[in-house]
Amino acid sequence: MEWSIFQQYGPMLLRGFAITIFCWLLGTILGMVLGLLIALAQRYGVKPVRWLLQTYIEIIRGTPFLVQLFVLYYGGPLIGLRLDALPAGLLGLTIYGSPYFAEIFRSAFRAVPHGQIEAARAIGMAEPSIIRRILLPLGLVSALPALVNFSIILTKETVILSIITVPELMYQVQRMSTETFRYLEANLVLALFFWGLVELISRAGRRLETRITKHLIERT
Repeated sequence: MEWSIFQQYGPMLLRGFAITIFCWLLGTILGMVLGLLIALAQRYGVKPVRWLLQTYIEIIRGTPFLVQLFVLYYGGPLIGLRLDALPAGLLGLTIYGSPYFAEIFRSAFRAVPHGQIEAARAIGMAEPSIIRRILLPLGLVSALPALVNFSIILTKETVILSIITVPELMYQVQRMSTETFRYLEANLVLALFFWGLVELISRAGRRLETRITKHLIERT
């Protein structure tokens, strides 16, 4: 195993890893926000809106991310949507993740005790206040493990962005392998980078869950 090649390709791999983190982080945040809006619209929207959103969820969940990315990047120009590789990748991650986050939030909202919501309505609390002070805080506690788990899944989906030439880590690893024919070292680095990122996300999720639970206990 030749470690000397990392002196030449190390900066390139680090840049790719930075782009991977950027794509994952922004795609996860945007997907989570869109998923939350979808879950709220499904809960409070009229029946046609709920039907359309459920159709969107089923279509996105029922098709591979690679196919969605190809349709977005290569098919987008046919309808006037011309995106560079990086924006297309971010939009693709957002669209792909949003239905899963929506289902996580929907299940979490259903787990909130109905009696607490009815009690808030009985004392005249407005629906936006109920969402902000009861539904979201209590739902977030039960949803957090699933949110962290799917966020980890999204980290691994970022490697697909290399197909449309987003210069993330997988793209740089493939370039390194092609130029040096050192496939073992390149893929070992890929595995180590993702292992470290997943560990970091898992630990951050556990700490966040502990802090949120402690905060809610102190409030009560």
